[in-house]
Amino acid sequence: MRFARLGRPGDEIPVLLDGDRAFDLRPLVAELRSAAFGGTVGGAELASADLDGAFLAAGGLAAAREARAAGRLTEIDAAGLRVGAPIARPSAVYCIGMNYAAHAAESGAEPPAEPVVFMKAPNTIVGPDDAIAIPAGSTKTDWEVELGLVIGTRTDTLDDPARAREHVAGYVVANDLSERDWQLGRVGGQWTLGKSAPGFCPLGPWLVPGDAFDADDARLRSWVNGEPRQDSRTSDLIFGIDRIVWELSRFLVLEPGDLVLTGTPEGVALSGRFPYLAPGDVVELEIDGLGRQRQEVIG
Repeated sequence: MRFARLGRPGDEIPVLLDGDRAFDLRPLVAELRSAAFGGTVGGAELASADLDGAFLAAGGLAAAREARAAGRLTEIDAAGLRVGAPIARPSAVYCIGMNYAAHAAESGAEPPAEPVVFMKAPNTIVGPDDAIAIPAGSTKTDWEVELGLVIGTRTDTLDDPARAREHVAGYVVANDLSERDWQLGRVGGQWTLGKSAPGFCPLGPWLVPGDAFDADDARLRSWVNGEPRQDSRTSDLIFGIDRIVWELSRFLVLEPGDLVLTGTPEGVALSGRFPYLAPGDVVELEIDGLGRQRQEVIG
């Protein structure tokens, strides 16, 4: 089973996907929210029901599975509906830089001794097939296929990396788009500026629960205009999932619904082997088991 959000931007419907069938999660989300606050389910609760941190923290993924098995979910016709990002309103997007040795080398850097952490603005998140708009003044917009993990429970000062998976709700495909001149060419290096232009984090198409996906050895690939660019496996991560979550928890608090991008492999335009993105290009990304993205580049 997979989880998604379908519909127009800002008006997505949270759904459970079972094969080719989509089931409306709004009543269940509203029910969990009302139970948490001791209220009743009303129109306002249904209207605001979404796949967000509160839903994840309330055990929403497991509750949705149980509701589907019990026949309590209503099927909807998803044909023609836009696919949105599979999570809504994360409080933060944390990113790990240079986490594949070959990508560090093509960036002109040595593999880091500890995770390199930066942030993207949460409002960069868009749907997996939404267009990429090259920002005004950009000359070096770059693609990056990445495994993203979504935090399910509040995570603060873990005492053991082995406990990290307890706090991961599931996994997603992400495109960590970058403007390299803004990121690396400005005084001191401005990673957040280079990563946070509008639409610079296409996400999805689905959220797959952590117990249904092997995050430690998944193949991830990217193409531009049908030509292969990146092809690697998460087994080549310098710092794996457990280490990343544990390290982050030592310095900051991860909230339910937060997104963590784990790094990109070699094969980006920064390498000098490929041109940067231009209007008319088509970017495609895929992680086996997590689905595929397709974005048209516009000016």
